[in-house]
Amino acid sequence: MPHFTLEYSADLEDLVDIADVVEEVRAAAVETGLFALGGIRVRAIRCEYYAIADGRDGLNFLAMLLRLGEGRDLAARKKAGEHIFKKLSHFLDPLFADEGFALSFDMQVNDKETSWKRNSIHDLLVAEARHG
Repeated sequence: MPHFTLEYSADLEDLVDIADVVEEVRAAAVETGLFALGGIRVRAIRCEYYAIADGRDGLNFLAMLLRLGEGRDLAARKKAGEHIFKKLSHFLDPLFADEGFALSFDMQVNDKETSWKRNSIHDLLVAEARHG
């Protein structure tokens, strides 16, 4: 259940293709080998209204939150998180050159007792793998 939510300042769309950012995060999550392919979700939410620092124009942000289920130890989570953050940071390097961009990434482990899921995507991927 790795669900990535990317909240970003609306003006960021003028500087980077958000669909490419979403794909970069998805691919990096797959590369970790920590998450079941059928559980990975990446979504981006445009924030039309926001205020940053002293309120000047031209400042932008992308705040990523990963929600995942229990069962992965801290070392594995840290290794995966560092990989994903490094890949995303590198992808967004040009935005840091403008000195007006903030990137953050937080990971949250959901309590299995209060997290409900229903998913047929895993079965679909297994069936496709078996039958080509």
